[in-house]
Amino acid sequence: MPASRYKALVDSLAADIRSGRLTAGTRLPTHRQLAAREQIAVVTATRVYAELEAAGLVSREQGRGTFVRDLALPDGHGVIDQQVIAGDVIDLNFNFPSLPDQTALLRQALREIASAGDLDALLRYQPHCGRPHDRASIARHLTRRGVHASPDRVLIVNGAQHGLAAALIATLHPGDVVAVDALTYPGFKVLARALHLELAPVPANAHGTSLDALEQLCGARPVRAIYTMPTLHNPLGSVMSEPDRIRLAGIARRHGQLIIEDASYAYLVDNPPAPLAALAPDITIYASGVSKSIAPGLRIGYLAAPAPLVRPLERAIRATTWNTPALTVAIACRWLDDGTVDRLEAGKRDDARVRQAIARDALTELPQVSHPASYFTWLPMPQGARADRVAAALARHHISVSTAEPFATTTHAPQAIRLALGSADLKYLPATLRTVAHVVSLDAAR
Repeated sequence: MPASRYKALVDSLAADIRSGRLTAGTRLPTHRQLAAREQIAVVTATRVYAELEAAGLVSREQGRGTFVRDLALPDGHGVIDQQVIAGDVIDLNFNFPSLPDQTALLRQALREIASAGDLDALLRYQPHCGRPHDRASIARHLTRRGVHASPDRVLIVNGAQHGLAAALIATLHPGDVVAVDALTYPGFKVLARALHLELAPVPANAHGTSLDALEQLCGARPVRAIYTMPTLHNPLGSVMSEPDRIRLAGIARRHGQLIIEDASYAYLVDNPPAPLAALAPDITIYASGVSKSIAPGLRIGYLAAPAPLVRPLERAIRATTWNTPALTVAIACRWLDDGTVDRLEAGKRDDARVRQAIARDALTELPQVSHPASYFTWLPMPQGARADRVAAALARHHISVSTAEPFATTTHAPQAIRLALGSADLKYLPATLRTVAHVVSLDAAR
């Protein structure tokens, strides 16, 4: 097919989609049907749809076909690019869980630090992986989480996201393969793309990550690392059982792989199984922080790493941020030591349970995938409903949600939306979630 005719077909379909002549959710002809209609080769029809998909105009779904996307969906609907949310929009996209007394706690902490004798030390360069007494504070906190790491194996970073970046920079090279869940934390996808790592998706089963599929993947591909969220998976809310954790650690040992354990939401689970960093401390980097358990403005995270990886991680921290801000580290460690973080975490567990109960009641007619103490819930779309149309319709109701696309590491994203429950004002949450249920039902009935 001449290039000019091929491009003309792409341009014609694109124009029909952008003008609304092909409406959102329209199922396009199959590749063979398009080829027959336009008298082109099937491979050329596939190329046409691939260009439309790359332009964000269509989405392809395994076994279902190619559909026109809803172009009214605003930028930033997907928790990768955080956008400024208008004052009249209810944010079910990002989680900013906050308790009423947190501002007063910050004011008091700043007063106490201002009167401390070592204030001048906070203005100086800090050791790349943190001051020894701050690392000791975090090590004590980690012990309460079941991670027994000496302070010299703890590194302080600018939030868990920075910790994940440091872990990848220190241990992997462009082109390396990392096993991840088929649905995973979008921030990890961003890091992998920036560092030119290949993400190999592992499907889920009823209990979380399919370890049979992981075993098969590790036998077939040169997987260098496994990224996992065993305690409160984002977005599905699953908690991996201890036998499965032991099996996962065994898989990693047999294949010589590093485990990267993301525990950002682990604080929400009462009495979880032992962390992977406790079961396999010699091959696991444990990453977490206080952005979720305290506040996102305190960009303090921490890594617990095997001793041989501490120096490479320290170099990665030096290369990316040099050191963490001493003032915010001082606040976070003060709160870790005096029990404030434990009290805030307990309060947020209670808050999350209340919000999950509201969600179960408001969304009772819809399938939900969540944990009773999670700050998010996953809604697979019922037959006929499409996530992009639902997200666009909710945006017109001044409700911001995320589709499955940012979480998907597979070629085709499932039809689902994630609802972050931690930011919306509690008094508005029931009505907001009833609106979500109504919009989903209307879209399914189209």
